[in-house]
Amino acid sequence: MRKICVVINSRANYARIKSVLVELRDSKDCELQIVAGASALLFKYGNVVEIIKKDGFKVNKQVYTAVEGNEPIVMAKTTGLALLELSQVFYDLKPDIVLTIADRHETIATAIAASYMNIPVAHTQGGEITGSVDELVRHACTKLSHIHFPATKKSEKNILQMGEEAQRVFMVGCPALDIIETAANLTLEKVLIKHHLNPTMFKSQNFLVVLYHPDTQYFLQAKTETIKILSAMKELDLPVLWLWPNIDSGTDFISKELRTFKENNLNSKIKFVRNFTAEDYIVILNNSLCIVGNSSSGIRESSRTGTPSISLGSRQLGREYAENVIFMKDFEVKTLLDSMRIQINHGKFTSSNLYGDGRAGKRIAEVLLQVDLVLQKKFVELD
Repeated sequence: MRKICVVINSRANYARIKSVLVELRDSKDCELQIVAGASALLFKYGNVVEIIKKDGFKVNKQVYTAVEGNEPIVMAKTTGLALLELSQVFYDLKPDIVLTIADRHETIATAIAASYMNIPVAHTQGGEITGSVDELVRHACTKLSHIHFPATKKSEKNILQMGEEAQRVFMVGCPALDIIETAANLTLEKVLIKHHLNPTMFKSQNFLVVLYHPDTQYFLQAKTETIKILSAMKELDLPVLWLWPNIDSGTDFISKELRTFKENNLNSKIKFVRNFTAEDYIVILNNSLCIVGNSSSGIRESSRTGTPSISLGSRQLGREYAENVIFMKDFEVKTLLDSMRIQINHGKFTSSNLYGDGRAGKRIAEVLLQVDLVLQKKFVELD
């Protein structure tokens, strides 16, 4: 029986690996080990560890490593703490494979710790191109990993260009899209009531979703950018579901503006939500007029649901996208309003398979349970 350890550090991490966890948990050939850490353990970021447990998974270890604050130094310190703690966790659990997810700063701590301890590392969503330090982390994790699960053909090509062996690269799609299939039996009304939101205010195709995180390279701009987005939403005068930002440096600038707005606009149509489960979020996204912000879900999941999307700033620049996405570097209120009206008037776009067909979880699990485990990597030179 193969012991596979999965490290989950955020709400996005869990959404993008849940379908894999289900497959591994249900396999008689796997002993699934789950480690929850960083913001996944914090209430203000959704207390994701409790959602994991409610979904029927056993959490083997909880690792408290999150240093909060507005400066980039807190991300460096969180990475360092995670490296220390995860080294001990892997020593205790003794997994055969460690699976790390995407591109967060905690992700690279996972890859470093496992690599130095001679544990093969599997990595999802490598090879993608974006802005901010996330791209540097993503590519570094690729070089620290032994098994690769890119979501697109272009990402697969990029990983091969980094000298990885073709037989260790498996283009499977993005597991986050698998959630769309499992959420099909949920209704918008049921989700809204569950989260104490008014079904009369939020009806299908009458509201927007905002998911805006700090950009770690331009974190000092987070305050003014948040104010501009709030102003545009207020002027548009449509219902808005605004999700709380992630833990990256600059998050306090955003959070402060959201709290100030909420206190000064008690009757606003903008409602702030701490977290949705992965399935609930898909229902919300699928029923919205448009998603606005700089989360990769505005490119990845929205491509599959066909939801019109506006990607702000440079955080997602370079990422592959479907026809439903408009990129905006200009945060001016008038420009943002014009773009939102264009997207709203267009309505739903055709669903795209750019990031997969909704069956990535099964493919990843099959590879993890069958692939030969090799520690010594070979650098492959391009012809």
